[in-house]
Amino acid sequence: MKKSGGKFSLEISSIFRLKRFSPPLGIFRSGIWFSEGVSRRLVCSSIAQGAEKLSPSESRVPRLVSKGCKLVGCGSAVPSLQISNSDLSKIVDTSDEWISVRTGIRNRRIVSGKDSLTGLAVEAARKALQMALVDPDDLDLVLMCTSTPEDLFGSAPQIQKELGCKNYPLAYDITAACSGFVLGLVSAACHIRGGGFKNVLVIGADALSRYVDWTDRGSCILFGDAAGAVVVQACDIEEDGLFAFDLHSDGEGQRHLNATMKENEEDQSLGTNGSLLGLLPKGSSYSCIQMNGKEVFRFAVRVVPQSIELALEKAGLAGSNIDWLLLHQANQRIIDAVATRLDFPSERVLSNLANYGNTSAASIPLALDEAVRSGKVKAGHTIATAGFGAGLTWGSAIIRWG
Repeated sequence: MKKSGGKFSLEISSIFRLKRFSPPLGIFRSGIWFSEGVSRRLVCSSIAQGAEKLSPSESRVPRLVSKGCKLVGCGSAVPSLQISNSDLSKIVDTSDEWISVRTGIRNRRIVSGKDSLTGLAVEAARKALQMALVDPDDLDLVLMCTSTPEDLFGSAPQIQKELGCKNYPLAYDITAACSGFVLGLVSAACHIRGGGFKNVLVIGADALSRYVDWTDRGSCILFGDAAGAVVVQACDIEEDGLFAFDLHSDGEGQRHLNATMKENEEDQSLGTNGSLLGLLPKGSSYSCIQMNGKEVFRFAVRVVPQSIELALEKAGLAGSNIDWLLLHQANQRIIDAVATRLDFPSERVLSNLANYGNTSAASIPLALDEAVRSGKVKAGHTIATAGFGAGLTWGSAIIRWG
């Protein structure tokens, strides 16, 4: 079969027809898995002339690849300002006991002064690259999972710039709130398995403190700021470290958790962005976070166990095969309820919520980094991880560290 700029040895559809087996890509609901036995046998014999000299983010001839991916490095960063429950009790009607009993949170870090979300993301990324022994110039893709970018058009390219990537790898943002990091992992795997990328940097970073109503004790006690990162690297399919995943969203639940856009109130006929007499749009900004805590709790304890069980089924694994349960660090009651429903022992549940609060997309990589660097999570350990939050969105992945 001839293809523009190059040749393939056999037409893919003919391979499937003659060999009488299914392609290596399996799709099951919102998840995916790869058939190891088949993937070893399907290889494109050649690619476009000169394409081997291009980076994965440049033009390539589409091809079927038999690659796995693995997590090889992690890093994290938090702001310098720490706010305790006692500090919050001076701002709103609350107490350390009231907060800790209901949420499990005792402290949180807040972006202030010279801190910036981009700076935290860069710091976390550098630590992850250092652990992975990957040079910034060897990155093929930077994914910034955040709902609070410092530029309306996204923060990922600025991170790529600050890291000094001279090969100009693709960099873009993923907006999925507290589910963002799990979606970033899955996206990285898809780029590696289907696009030939070798090294993908996945960052989860958020500064939700900028969108908190600090007079609302029901929400201001929950959130903190942080960044976490992992390096996902191509490997042989036998070493694959993403066994299965399960992803969902339900826009009906947006009413329970949101920060919607609103027009700024203007007393003058001429707005700050040049709007005149209502003929042009007024300046706008996002509201503070609005949350129905009871409904979000019910949502999380219902869908997260279901999602993890589906991912385990796709991976062909049982709960007993999992070394660690790592959930989005939203509320200790949610973490405990999910673990109970999955019949997962508390000593195998990773949690650092008490020290940082809910850091949105950063919470999973932040907890993972601390667990790896403390020696708790070791190479070869299998982790069931899940994110859930605004959208509403939720998703889980069964991964292996190292």
